[in-house]
Amino acid sequence: MLGWSINLFRIFGIQLAVHATFFLLLAYAAFDGWRTGGLTGLVWSVLVTVLFFVCVVLHELGHSLTAKRYGVVVPRILLLPIGGMAEMNHIPRQPSAEFLITVAGPAVNFALAAILLPFSWQYALGLESMVEFSGAELMTQLLLANLIMGTFNLLPVYPMDGGRILRSILAIWLPYLSATRWAVMTTRVLAPLLAFVAVYFFDLWMLGILFVFILMTGNTEYRFLRQREEEAAYWAAMARRVVVVPAAAAAEPPQLHHGPN
Repeated sequence: MLGWSINLFRIFGIQLAVHATFFLLLAYAAFDGWRTGGLTGLVWSVLVTVLFFVCVVLHELGHSLTAKRYGVVVPRILLLPIGGMAEMNHIPRQPSAEFLITVAGPAVNFALAAILLPFSWQYALGLESMVEFSGAELMTQLLLANLIMGTFNLLPVYPMDGGRILRSILAIWLPYLSATRWAVMTTRVLAPLLAFVAVYFFDLWMLGILFVFILMTGNTEYRFLRQREEEAAYWAAMARRVVVVPAAAAAEPPQLHHGPN
């Protein structure tokens, strides 16, 4: 499924790509906008969706550029209908490095919100009315989107940013695998609870499904990490059992010494 992607362009040496299903989201946004506001609504809805995902790209660039400072290779950023994903060749196990890489994403969202705040705070608080399809409405929507995106990603559910931040903090005192296990156990409690709240109290079925997907992804990532740790421990134990024969001794043929007959 992740292979169904289209490359767009490179930014800071990182390939930006969109998954094929992303265009289904754009199509839905266009239809919904046209249904509620005609041609103007269609253009507006698509514009807001595209600008929202520009913020998603900036969020992922926050992760990616910080990761590159720690020598992590970031081949691409992939945009999906549910958000973005920066693909990295590894995650540093140094707690401070993982913490800074992870927190950089939400920090970008809060920085964008701070830039937009002087132009839209009065509209966001309802102190002034907005003209529909105006610049004020656009900035207000982007302000709220960045605040929600930054805050949502800080929820301590692994492998979201908040869950990885929790793992990096736990890894200060615990082994990496144990820290991951505790982060995943926290997710097993919080994700179903948040899914229930989203569906039962707010009727947000897609958000509820998203939390279930996050839970499944966290469990899968933990199992993969545990398998790698077990394999590494196995081969390390095997290496300790190997009897190394010196090269000089191995090269010499055995010699038979006969005594007097």
